[in-house]
Amino acid sequence: MKINYNVSAVVANAALTVNEKKFNVSTERLSTGYKVNHAKENPSGIAIAKRMNAQLKGLSQSKDNASTAVSVVSTAEGALTEIQSMIQRMNELSVQAATGTKTDSDRESIQAEIKELKEEIERMKNDTEFNGKKLLNGDCDLKGYADAKGIKVSYYSDETPVANYKFSLVNPIPLDQDGNVDLKDGSVTLLQDGSENAFPKDAKITYDGDKVTVTAANEFEITFQVDKDVTKTSQDGSISLDITGIGAMRVQIGANEGQVLAIRIPEVSLDTLGLSDIDISTQEGAQRAMDLTKQANAYISTVRSRIGAYENRLEHTQSSLGVTEENVTSAFSRIMDTDMAEEMTEYANQQVLNQAGISVLTQANQRPAEVLQLLQ
Repeated sequence: MKINYNVSAVVANAALTVNEKKFNVSTERLSTGYKVNHAKENPSGIAIAKRMNAQLKGLSQSKDNASTAVSVVSTAEGALTEIQSMIQRMNELSVQAATGTKTDSDRESIQAEIKELKEEIERMKNDTEFNGKKLLNGDCDLKGYADAKGIKVSYYSDETPVANYKFSLVNPIPLDQDGNVDLKDGSVTLLQDGSENAFPKDAKITYDGDKVTVTAANEFEITFQVDKDVTKTSQDGSISLDITGIGAMRVQIGANEGQVLAIRIPEVSLDTLGLSDIDISTQEGAQRAMDLTKQANAYISTVRSRIGAYENRLEHTQSSLGVTEENVTSAFSRIMDTDMAEEMTEYANQQVLNQAGISVLTQANQRPAEVLQLLQ
């Protein structure tokens, strides 16, 4: 028996220390609910879990973004519904004014309502907005520019490659009897020599007053308007259309860079609808107005169809993001979350060992006292 070095106590204390650490780890896991609380417990697992957690937060926010985008397109679609109703009312008034039983005085009264409807369409174009962002004035559409004053790019398809396209325009600009631009065959000559600024070789041109539409295979389409006071700025007299491919509302629908949906809402105005000059104060004007409202109705239907497609896509996007979030959450949980039943078993085991260690250490510390019996 020795009193200077109590080996039994040292052994008991070492075992108790090990059990105490395990007991503390188990207690921490049970109290936090996490299986991994420190990087040392699972270095690779915590790195994976943190990446997953970042993705989870991104997916959650992306779902909110998609939901907000649905509200945006729903707002735009609601305004378009009212605009289409006004166009249909214009058509009804045009039919009413076109009949020979109406006098010019009657048509003037009907034209007064047409005037109010036109003003309301312009007001809705300028005032329809979501969170301060205007929706129908063209701010949410793809942008295109011309290097000549008096040329405005009205529309180009998603499939049109980003590039500069050159063309030439006749001088002087053809005008109708009212002094409005009235382009004819041959008014526009496209550059089609195969260079980087050339239109496709199969490109075709159609004219509608001051509007020029260029179409080609693979859904290539560009529409631009020509003003009678066109001012060319290039030295060779040609005009270049800069098709940028940017300008649409970009909705972040994923947790990573580049996972976006570009929502384009074309300008809906009297100009794009072709209703700027609608006038039913005469019978001839009323008959012409019927055709104008028909074309405007077709245009607004196309825009509404696009908006509806975006809304359907966004709803599917929300569902997809929800499923992805569930699966990533499950994977994250397998790495990080405590299995409470398993950990409770370990906790009880370590608790028993801890209490046993304390009891043994107490007895080991009492052994040197037994030496006194030999000295008595």
